[in-house]
Amino acid sequence: MEARDHEIEKELAATLQARRELGPEYESALVDSFLEKVEQRLDTTLDRRVRRHLAEQQVTAARDPRSISPPSAGALSGFGERFGFGVVSLVLAVPLSAIGVANAGIEGLVVAWMGIVGVNVADAARGGGLFRQRGRERRAAPASEWQD
Repeated sequence: MEARDHEIEKELAATLQARRELGPEYESALVDSFLEKVEQRLDTTLDRRVRRHLAEQQVTAARDPRSISPPSAGALSGFGERFGFGVVSLVLAVPLSAIGVANAGIEGLVVAWMGIVGVNVADAARGGGLFRQRGRERRAAPASEWQD
């Protein structure tokens, strides 16, 4: 994964160098081009992760078909919340990155991504994502048949 990060760094450096050479009139086209490359990289990474996850599920199901149970409605909505929050974060990351690079260069990009990471960490810390869903499942399950 570090090799891919190095490629993005090289692309960013080339984009910034081209901006210096071409001037501010080409800035939006250069930023759009760079962000399109980043978006393609994110799409590729997400597709690879989803395929890997599905392949792992298929292998598990092939080994022991009884080990795969249909997800409960609560687990499905928790996944949807986590996935939705992650997608919204990535979608908003694109314009925030562009604004940060356009106004403050690499420092602006770093600040924008620190904010994005901070929001996701805060959501996880307050009980969002996995933590919130696990808590709901534990509270919902009665300790015995005698409890309501």
